[in-house]
Amino acid sequence: MSKLRRRVVTAAEAALAQHKYVSTVDVLVGLGWLTSAHVERWRQGRAPSLAKLAPVDGARLRDVADLLGEWARESGLTPSDTSYLSGSRDRAPLIFVGDGDEAVFRTHWLSPDLSPARREQMVQRQNKAPDLTVVAAAGAWTCAECADTGPYQIMSDTGPLCLTCADLDHLEFLPAGDAALSRRAKKESALSAIVVRFNARRKRHERVGILVEEQALARAEEQCLADEDARLRRRERDTARRAAQDVEFQARMAAEIQRLFPHCPPERATEIADHAAVRGSGRVGRSAAAKVLAAEAVTLAVIASIRHLDTDYDRLLMAGTPRKEARAAIRPTLDRVLESWRG
Repeated sequence: MSKLRRRVVTAAEAALAQHKYVSTVDVLVGLGWLTSAHVERWRQGRAPSLAKLAPVDGARLRDVADLLGEWARESGLTPSDTSYLSGSRDRAPLIFVGDGDEAVFRTHWLSPDLSPARREQMVQRQNKAPDLTVVAAAGAWTCAECADTGPYQIMSDTGPLCLTCADLDHLEFLPAGDAALSRRAKKESALSAIVVRFNARRKRHERVGILVEEQALARAEEQCLADEDARLRRRERDTARRAAQDVEFQARMAAEIQRLFPHCPPERATEIADHAAVRGSGRVGRSAAAKVLAAEAVTLAVIASIRHLDTDYDRLLMAGTPRKEARAAIRPTLDRVLESWRG
């Protein structure tokens, strides 16, 4: 088995365990060739193709798709052709590499353990038209049709559009924060759009609210007032349940760290797991691969801990050393600690 095939299989197994299906995009993210921010930008229609965002060419992406297909067929997975549409105003088809047949990229491979009803439900969800995505403007920009500007823009075949030119200016903005109100307002609204803003620190777009019809928002507010007490009790139960799940997951991650690194002090393994697996932190411990305790993801959590606690990495960064140079400087120390923990 080639090195690339081994990496593809590892990423595919992690995605399959997490979602009960796996796609080429999942594997590319698992390989580290794409980030979730890259995929989100592409799905918004803000990139001409997925290949333009990857550090490799289209031929290499096809290699990954072919290797995934080979492994999936050997494993008895079920192929499903999936529509890939952007969240732009025209919901244009998404382009993977831009040359040749792209069907191999659109194929999702479903777990053989799914029941027929569950499989059909999953296929319908994957082929559902995506939400329109509106971006809160972070700087000066010009509408492709009216040459005006505004606080929001949405991509189209001709370029970014203001809400007026996109026929969305009659919608009301509902800030994020009340999940029940947002869910109900979106359901009641015949036309809606997700609003995101680019977070420069995290280098990704984050959801900040939705645009919905005014009448839909009013109906949703009435529904929320009617069952406010019941939802409060449900939230309290959910909070307790999630806390118990987090404790159990952190314990399993600590045990996996000890298995991969037998000479890592037990208290340090617990500390690494507790830090890496904090819900909502965005750390490697909350990634899809880490949730199924893939060795590569767990190792990355260990490396991050050593880098910050056992080397001069943070001091170098504070002194103004570029990130790549700082990582190269502390690499010998990091490798030495890793090897000592592996035994």
